Amino acid sequence: MKKLTRILACCILSSTLLTPPVIMAHPPIKKAEKTSALLQSLAKQINLPWQSFTLPNGLRVLVHTDHKAPVVGVSVWYHVGSKDEPKGKTGFAHLFEHLMFEGSQNIQGSFWKPLRETGATDSNGTTNFDRTNYYETVPTSALDRVLYMESDRMGYLLQGMTQEKLDNQRAVVQNEKRQKDNRPYSAVGYAITQALVPEGHPYHHDTIGSMEDLDAASLDTVKDWFRENYGPNNAVLVLAGDIDIDKAKTMVNHYFGAIPRGRDIVHPETPIWTLPTRKDEVITDKVALSKIYRAWSIPSYNNPDSIPLDLSAAVLGGLASSRLDQILVHQEQLAVNVSATTQSFEGQGRFLVSVTVKPGVNPQYVSQRLDKILAEYLEKGATQDEVNRAAMDVLSESVAESVSAQGPILAQGLLYAKDPDYYKKALYAVATSTAEAVQKSTQKWLSRPVYALTVLPGERQAYQESQSGKSTPKTDNNLILPTAPQPAASEIASPREALPAVGKVPDVRFPTITHSQLKNGIAVSYAQRPAVPLTTVLISFDGGITADTALPGTESLMLSMLTEGTKEKDVIELSKEKERLGAVISFGAGDDYSSMTFLSPSVTFRQTTGLASEMLFGSTFPEKELARLKASTLANMAASRQSPAWLATRALRQNLYGEGHPYRHLVTEENIQKITRQNLLDFRQKWIRPYKAHIFIVSDQSLDQILPVLNNVFGHWQIPNNAGELKPTSTAKAGHLSDILLINRPQSPQSVIMAASVLPLKEKEDQDTLFNLDVANSILGGNFLSRLNMDLRQNKGWSYGVGSQINARTLSSEFSLAAPVQTNQTAASINAIQEDINHFLTDKGITDAELRETVTGIINRTPAAYEKSSNILGGMVDLALMNRPDNYYDTLNQRYRALTPSELDKTARQWLSSQALSWVVVGDANLVKPQLEKRGLSVEQVESDKIK
Repeated sequence: MKKLTRILACCILSSTLLTPPVIMAHPPIKKAEKTSALLQSLAKQINLPWQSFTLPNGLRVLVHTDHKAPVVGVSVWYHVGSKDEPKGKTGFAHLFEHLMFEGSQNIQGSFWKPLRETGATDSNGTTNFDRTNYYETVPTSALDRVLYMESDRMGYLLQGMTQEKLDNQRAVVQNEKRQKDNRPYSAVGYAITQALVPEGHPYHHDTIGSMEDLDAASLDTVKDWFRENYGPNNAVLVLAGDIDIDKAKTMVNHYFGAIPRGRDIVHPETPIWTLPTRKDEVITDKVALSKIYRAWSIPSYNNPDSIPLDLSAAVLGGLASSRLDQILVHQEQLAVNVSATTQSFEGQGRFLVSVTVKPGVNPQYVSQRLDKILAEYLEKGATQDEVNRAAMDVLSESVAESVSAQGPILAQGLLYAKDPDYYKKALYAVATSTAEAVQKSTQKWLSRPVYALTVLPGERQAYQESQSGKSTPKTDNNLILPTAPQPAASEIASPREALPAVGKVPDVRFPTITHSQLKNGIAVSYAQRPAVPLTTVLISFDGGITADTALPGTESLMLSMLTEGTKEKDVIELSKEKERLGAVISFGAGDDYSSMTFLSPSVTFRQTTGLASEMLFGSTFPEKELARLKASTLANMAASRQSPAWLATRALRQNLYGEGHPYRHLVTEENIQKITRQNLLDFRQKWIRPYKAHIFIVSDQSLDQILPVLNNVFGHWQIPNNAGELKPTSTAKAGHLSDILLINRPQSPQSVIMAASVLPLKEKEDQDTLFNLDVANSILGGNFLSRLNMDLRQNKGWSYGVGSQINARTLSSEFSLAAPVQTNQTAASINAIQEDINHFLTDKGITDAELRETVTGIINRTPAAYEKSSNILGGMVDLALMNRPDNYYDTLNQRYRALTPSELDKTARQWLSSQALSWVVVGDANLVKPQLEKRGLSVEQVESDKIK
């Protein structure tokens, strides 16, 4: 399904077109007086019934029953976050999130291994200012195991915690911080966090913490942190899915009932801070484009002003038709992009505005212009139409289809508002909001002094590195503890039963696909999903980047122009109408296909289809918008050059593919400048045609309801007998002369390592080989428990995460890997990766246990995979593009079970080789190059601005 993933991912980015004999008019949008009723109707459709109970130890449990798939979403929410950290202990809540995956008294080693056997999806942990959560979606028959695991880390953790685990996860977290800090504009989050509240305020420091405090964390202090905060009475457990209240009570009592109550938590006060006066600050960073920010502290999650402020942010800079978009991006063309958003926390929130300044424009002028626009907006407020469009945008995105999304909605309501049904009140407030209420809340909070930040291109500040290894972590006895802390259950010798086995997970069949066609012969594939009132349509066309070789970048620019104006509407009017419908209409391209996707609430599907057809058939490619898009594309390319991942990927593509190869596909600044409107029209005429077109539909509505709508707008499109043009099939290779291409990026907190090789395997002709190779790669580098990740992250602590993948493509495929690592271990990391691959391909092949655990995990994930409409749509697209039968997915489990280690070893050894890899490193050459040369590697150094 990799091709499908590429197509769906691209669908958000671009656009398509060709005029048929007739452009069909579409029905008018509902009149303004009906808008309020429509919004309220949509809000009422979102309903998550729940039941609850509380154990004697204080654990609160929410149960939401949804039997549409044999899976249960499990999440545990601890009411502790970074705001609860005392001075000198920043980052503890997040560090503990990591430590709680590292084993407990009764689960030896990483939690990920027994979790993988369940087929868990959507599994992870997260930390923010206010809470730490752990979540996974598992087959119903694996629920016993997961509840055992969650209860073991809640009540029996400390006897499994060691200094070695602490040191390892401290290193992993510090590499996570380096990875974050290695990105452009990474200093902005820290600056805003520190500026909006005074020092000592619970929201004054970032969740990931400081290197100094992480260095100082001792085993005793982190154990004390657990004793203080992770009792059952400070947690909420949510079970959502194929579970009822009686079964939940029995299971939860069995696994969590013996855990003693912890101490009662008193959270710190979090007063909303108002700056005494406006605060202006300028910082420099290794960036290409200046950015301007405005930030205010605002009320918390459940304050009555929270919803009006959310809608106000959408009107100001969140919608495609927002005020800032209209003025700064389209009319005056001073900005490349703009945004306005809110962040909601338990104690308070933030209102954030950002403007990326167009190259050549004075940032100071844009800053002044932004302040004037904000002042005018505060004075005059939003219109009711703007508020309604913002409300529709919120409501259309609030449908929670999967149980992994349903549980958190209920948990957050209980945790922050003491009401799991809070979402209903919030959605009703969205649906009934008025322009007057939005203006009143906006004036109340945004008329206060603002924090005004400007980021300019220049040198970044010296990086505050970890001092671990230079000094021994010290024990700090100043942590405030209660006089008589409750003993944690993990300190009590409490024998438990063995880890439960995973029950039999039934093979789940892919949903029934109905095939039909439009009256002009265009193929239609349809699957019904009655649980969700949404309709999604994807139309695939012949095309893709393999058609975009003459002047690379032509296709993406042409697709983007399809949303920029039609004969009847300009770009802003198109955006407004999409927003009124709660619709998303997007265009994109994969390797071999272009596509159009449109989705909306089913109640507005007819109008959405009409609007989509207007874009597809009626776009006029206005010269003014083309000039703006070209300038924006050039600015974004300049910004991308500051991204280490972009630089590495770009260089690898040139190392792997020679001039003229379709997969080289280098979109350059020179290309963008050359592209004319006529180039776009010609490309559209050649490639955006109904030849090989296929329509895919997932909806709660019946096919009989949908087909007439589609026939009305697409059924008259005359199908040609052949493609517009033959695609080039050059397989020119590029030679790389050195072992390592080192791209110098001074002051990088981290090195980014990437490597890849071309595989002479074609995704259609070599499906069986690629199937086996993909499973083998899962064991080498394709998941958290893979050899590469376990070595560099879990064993050595040099990286936040390492992975590899097989990318199956039409002309040839790729094996690639990526490893962001700490700078002083760059060469050692390359050496370790090479050794891991060599052992994998020679003396340490795949073991029976590795294959069994990998296959079990893949098979047991199937029930959750078929729960989501997006996966069903993607599956249908993949079947059609790969010419596979409808029952293909139903045969996969049998194929997985039949695999053997020797079979996979043979495939991997035939096609993979560490010697065939082309290596690229992006980092500070002064620190990295000596390491590489010391290991005898030949290094070609190039400056980052020289990457083509």
